[in-house]
Amino acid sequence: MSPLLRMSKSLLAVLPMALAACSGGDGGDDAPAAECSVRAQNDWLGSYMNEWYFWYKLSPTPSPAAFTTTEAYFAALLYTGNSAGFPRDRWSGSQSTESFNRFFGDGKALGYGVSVAGLEVTGQPSKPLYVRHVEPQSDAAAKGIRRGDQVLSLNGRPVPEIIAANDFSALNAVNPGDVLTLRLLNAGVERSVSLVASVFSLTPMQQAQVLTSAGGRRLGYIVVKDMISQVMTPLEGAFAEFKAQGVQDLVLDLRYNGGGLVQVGANVASHVTGTVARGQLFASLLYNDKRAATNNANFLFSNPSGALGLRRVYVLAGERTCSASEQVVNGLRPFVDVVLIGDTTCGKPVGFLPVSQCGTTYSVVNFESVNARNEGRYFDGLNPTCAVAEDFTRGLGTAEEPLLAAASRHADSGSCFVAGSAREQVQSRPRPAGRAAEPDLFQGMIVR
Repeated sequence: MSPLLRMSKSLLAVLPMALAACSGGDGGDDAPAAECSVRAQNDWLGSYMNEWYFWYKLSPTPSPAAFTTTEAYFAALLYTGNSAGFPRDRWSGSQSTESFNRFFGDGKALGYGVSVAGLEVTGQPSKPLYVRHVEPQSDAAAKGIRRGDQVLSLNGRPVPEIIAANDFSALNAVNPGDVLTLRLLNAGVERSVSLVASVFSLTPMQQAQVLTSAGGRRLGYIVVKDMISQVMTPLEGAFAEFKAQGVQDLVLDLRYNGGGLVQVGANVASHVTGTVARGQLFASLLYNDKRAATNNANFLFSNPSGALGLRRVYVLAGERTCSASEQVVNGLRPFVDVVLIGDTTCGKPVGFLPVSQCGTTYSVVNFESVNARNEGRYFDGLNPTCAVAEDFTRGLGTAEEPLLAAASRHADSGSCFVAGSAREQVQSRPRPAGRAAEPDLFQGMIVR
């Protein structure tokens, strides 16, 4: 068993795995439905939620017979945020088991591979909409779309109309072969690009380089996009190179990391700390009172061969830094100085043991996560040390990109940058009621 994880054999025996067809949890009250009728699925779901849901005591308990679809019944079971100081459950969700296994098993996604900065223009239809990220193995990358392209329309629908409606659904593909047509503007030149949806391999680590600050400090810069197992081999290679080149500071870019596997996040954190936190508690996962004795688990820091053993780390973050990537920040804080640069994170200190039933995988809030100081419940997000707004016209990893530039300046000076009398500020926006306005991969804080 990996030294990152200390958990009982009984927990390993009951981890719900994503399986095809009709399958469920570990038996008993949450046993799999005998068949896949709506009533059978509703009965199973009600029993499962009563046993495993973190907020089962606080959530509604409608009759399963009153709902004609399992989707509607599931929504009716979720905690509404009316007591105990917890916000409403905006994280539990479901997806096809095929999609879940594609991401967490194969490290692949179905789509066009283009993401936009929709959150930043919420309620502001006169603002420009920029491409913020392109997946390197996608059709968007193959056809030359890049960060900083301004989007003028999606499938002929003007961007002001899209922003006003907060409807970015055109960016989601349903089937391979679906087509998305974008009208783009860059450097005064307009062009139209048609993208064809496909299943492509994700690139969970997208940059790793050694930079030199203005003051001569050697900075290791790494972009970790997805906390999935496929990130580990390139990550280990990058840190080995950082160590060989004697980097003095690390800049860990998690701004677009929506989370993933807890154990992968613990490994990422361990590459920062090495001997500084070896064998110490990275995170405790705490379940409801029915499951706590069997399922509560501790994840520990290890000491990978390429670990840097740093006592300070720069983390670039924002509203899309969520779940398992926030857990990295929270887990590191008792042991190293974490300088968080960018915007407030999404605020998701809870996670899932995904379970599948009749082709649907449910990621229901099963546990909360706390660090070695028992700190958690950061439902309002983790606030930045240095508040810095993104500039989507600047490429990640470039000297002009504001978040990376702020980390470099802080490494030299030990303080946040001040221009004249005004500190760099992020735009104040209300917390989203649900998931990101623009579609993105649903990842979470997953144990499997």
